[in-house]
Amino acid sequence: MEIEYHTARPITAPEFVDLLQRSTLAERRPVDDPKAIAAMLRHANLVCTAWDRHQLIGVARSLTDFEFCCYLSDLAVDAAYQKRGIGRELIALTQSRLGANAKLILLAAPKAVNYYPRIGFDAHPSAWIIPADRPLL
Repeated sequence: MEIEYHTARPITAPEFVDLLQRSTLAERRPVDDPKAIAAMLRHANLVCTAWDRHQLIGVARSLTDFEFCCYLSDLAVDAAYQKRGIGRELIALTQSRLGANAKLILLAAPKAVNYYPRIGFDAHPSAWIIPADRPLL
């Protein structure tokens, strides 16, 4: 098995949803909302993918300015391919596209909380989130 990695190979919404389901990330993504999935792909400006022949087996989907920060919003690897370094390679490929001073930022899925420190990420004590439909106080 030789995994191919790409930064310019487009993926379709059905391929993305299928991978999210095979990776368990679908639990926290709007896989039943085609409009949201399409927007997630359309507005991401850095998408790194891993392929086993014609099957999408991994994706790192990011929003970035390429110089200061990069928000890695989705890191998904097919469960059947996990623990082979594919996620790590997708993150390294993402980093390779960024300027030297850019920081990679992410919110870990609950099942992946212990993964990121093992590959060199530092925890940050002050991340905050608010849903779009909640008014500020």
